[in-house]
Amino acid sequence: MSAASEAGKPQHKSPRHRARELALQGIYQWRVTAGDDAQIEKQIQAEKNLGRYDKALFSKLLRGALSQHADIEALLTPHLDRPLAELSPVEFAVLLLGAFELSQNLEVPYKVVINEAVELAKSFGGTDGHKYVNGVLDKLAPQLRAVEFGARNQS
Repeated sequence: MSAASEAGKPQHKSPRHRARELALQGIYQWRVTAGDDAQIEKQIQAEKNLGRYDKALFSKLLRGALSQHADIEALLTPHLDRPLAELSPVEFAVLLLGAFELSQNLEVPYKVVINEAVELAKSFGGTDGHKYVNGVLDKLAPQLRAVEFGARNQS
């Protein structure tokens, strides 16, 4: 499951990407164990060897995605080809994280949000999970980023 060994080259992850990986880990843990989000956050932050990560972004993504999960799930559902309960825990976590970031992290361009989600799905998900994640978030982005899409279409 290590992306670092992928293609034999070391990965130098940005602190923001690492924060997304850790938020994904927390959402995954919450989905599988139905644990308390504050406890999950503390547990992840207490781990050794986390590497450099953007602590503020990690907390924003984890807390935000989990506190707004019902609203985010409602946004995702029309774009899914199966019920949320049938998604793999990794696909669910990546989609929840990506949809949260599309809706709430407006300073990050939508293409960056989708690319980050696809990379997370490639690193941690099933064989073609990244294609599914890309397709769902690609359909959701114009809905959540209408202003950004409008500006792009005018140029």
